[in-house]
Amino acid sequence: MNNTATGPFQSEKEIVLASGSPRRKELLQGLGLDLTIQPSTLDEPLPEDDESPQEYALRMAEMKTRDVANQHPDATVIGADTIVVLNDRIMGKPHNEEDALNMLKALAGEKHQVITAFCIILDNSKAVTQAVVTDVYMRESSDKELLGYIATGEPVDKAGAYAIQGIGTFLVKDIKGSYTNVVGLPLTEVIETLVQWRVIAAR
Repeated sequence: MNNTATGPFQSEKEIVLASGSPRRKELLQGLGLDLTIQPSTLDEPLPEDDESPQEYALRMAEMKTRDVANQHPDATVIGADTIVVLNDRIMGKPHNEEDALNMLKALAGEKHQVITAFCIILDNSKAVTQAVVTDVYMRESSDKELLGYIATGEPVDKAGAYAIQGIGTFLVKDIKGSYTNVVGLPLTEVIETLVQWRVIAAR
């Protein structure tokens, strides 16, 4: 393929990213991969009553990936879904500033999990799905600090109302596991799959 990106890897086949996340795009393009961006337009259903957070993330990732793969039958399609989980409760994107404050206050001083499930579909047939879990430990933060963070606008479209790669990094005391998983894509696992399938190769 005629690659225009630079990095340690190159695309050997067409790759479609079924996500509008700029963070996922940056992670993959930073490695040198050429991407077509086409987010899924499906509405995301709520978790089912007996569904674990991990099962829900896996279902959402596969649903969105298959939606886009049906439109790109000859490409390798990558999709993902990231959720924040506190005491087995999924924390989605805040509805407003008050909701963001409540989320951040609940997370402050506590350990929670960030689960990113990804799905990769090759030639609209073979598929692999996997969920990666990272433990995140948050510092105690005052209401004034949290309100100042909310005023930046960053929490608006973020699961759990914070972004570890942005201003919200000051909220995070420690993590156990993959950092890129918290950003939105477990890069090690995704790259291993793409190399194994010969979708990408070292330059």
